[in-house]
Amino acid sequence: MAEFGGRPLDDPSLRRSLALFRAFLRERSDPDGCYTLLARDAVAQVERHMDLQGRIVLDVGGAGGHFTEEFRRRGAHGFLFEPDLRELSSRGCPPGGSAVADGYLLPVPDGVADVCFASNILQHVSDPETFLSEMVRVTRPGGLIYLSFTNWLSPWGGHETAPWHYLGAGRARERYRRRTGREPKHTVGENLFRIHIGPTLRHVRGRKDMHIVSARSRYWPFFPGAITRIPGLREIATWNLLLILRKPCSSEARS
Repeated sequence: MAEFGGRPLDDPSLRRSLALFRAFLRERSDPDGCYTLLARDAVAQVERHMDLQGRIVLDVGGAGGHFTEEFRRRGAHGFLFEPDLRELSSRGCPPGGSAVADGYLLPVPDGVADVCFASNILQHVSDPETFLSEMVRVTRPGGLIYLSFTNWLSPWGGHETAPWHYLGAGRARERYRRRTGREPKHTVGENLFRIHIGPTLRHVRGRKDMHIVSARSRYWPFFPGAITRIPGLREIATWNLLLILRKPCSSEARS
C-alpha cells in the first residue's frame, strides 16, 4: 500500500483519497511530491496481485521515471519507455534503462514483461485499441497489465481546461487562453482524446487475449468497483478508470 508521512494508506479509504487529491492540487508547485506519492500508490496496487521481487516491469509513457523508480525500490527490474524526450528529461537525467519509444511499437521482444504498466496514458493516444494490443504483446502469459486513464466526461477530462470542457473543447480552450495568456498543453484531437468508460470496458471484455482482474475507480474512497458498473453515472463519477488485466496462458486463451 502507499505511504503518506511514513504511515500506510489503505486502499480504498477516505484518508488515501484525500491525500492523493491534496497532492494533485499541488502538482504544479510540487510535481515531485505529487508523482512520488502517486507512484507509491500505483505500484502498491500492482503488488497486491504479484510479488515484484525480480520481476521485469515496462513503464510505458512514464515521463520522468517516478513509477520506474518505485518499481525498482520494491525489487523489480524497471524499464522506462517515453515518447517525448522533454518529458523523459523533465527531472534532469532520466533513470538508467530508459528509452525514447512509442507505445504503439515498443522495442522489446514478445512476452518479455511480467508487468506492463501505463498510468494515465490512454487518453493521450489516438488509437487505444492498438496501444493495448502492444501492451499485450510484450507481456508474458500470466503477466499483468496495469492501465489507467482519465475519461473525457470526468471532472478532470479536459485536463487544464476542465471543467469547461463540458461546454465543448474549443470553448474551454479559448477560455484558458484568455485567462492565462498562453496556449493549453493539451489539444483535443492531437494529444488528448475523448475516451469513455463504457466502450472501453466492452472492448476489454470482448477480447480473448486478456482477463479483467480489477476494473475500478482509481481514487474513489468507497466501493470503487461499484461505480464503474452504473452506466451513465460512471462516465462522470469514476474520474479515473483503473484496469488491472492478466494475459491468459495459451491453454486459457484457446478455451
